[in-house]
Amino acid sequence: MRRTPGAVGTKEPIKMPTGESPEEQLPEYDFDPEKLNLRVRVTLAADRKAVDQVVEQVMEAVREMKCVNGKEDAIELSLQEALANAVVHGAKEDPSKVIECLVACDEQRGILIIVRDPGPGFDPSAIPSCTVGENLYSNHGRGIFLINQLMDEVKFRKNGTEIHMVKR
Repeated sequence: MRRTPGAVGTKEPIKMPTGESPEEQLPEYDFDPEKLNLRVRVTLAADRKAVDQVVEQVMEAVREMKCVNGKEDAIELSLQEALANAVVHGAKEDPSKVIECLVACDEQRGILIIVRDPGPGFDPSAIPSCTVGENLYSNHGRGIFLINQLMDEVKFRKNGTEIHMVKR
C-alpha cells in the first residue's frame, strides 16, 4: 500500500469489531456487523495537502472492493468534501490534529464511509441551504449539500464530529 505523507492506513480486509467500542459500533444502520468488513482505515494530519492523496488511496481500495460498481464518482466527490470539511472546519487546519476515515463494505448493503474529526462539532441543521436567496453566492455549505445529493444516506454523529455516508 502506498503511504501518504501525514497518513497511515491499511486496506487488508479486517472483520469489523463487534465489541463494546462506541466508535466502532454502527447500530443505527441496517448493516450486519458480522458481514461488515473494514477495508480501509486511514488517519491524516489536518492539512489540506494530504486530502487529495488520501482520497486517491481510499478510492483505489473502493474500486478494488467492487461494492458499489459504477458509483465511484459520487463516492469520491463526497469523500473529498467530507475530508476537506473535517480538515478545515473540524481541525481548523492544525496539522497536529488527526482526521480519521473508515471505509467498510457489506456486499448486501453497499459501502459505509465514516470521517471523524477532533473538533467541537456543529449543528448540521444550522447550515443554511445553498440553493436559496443570498446563500447562492455563499462560499460555505455546498460540500454538505453535495454529499447529501450524492450519497444514499448521510448522518452526523457525535455532535457533528462524525459524518457517516452510505452508498448502495
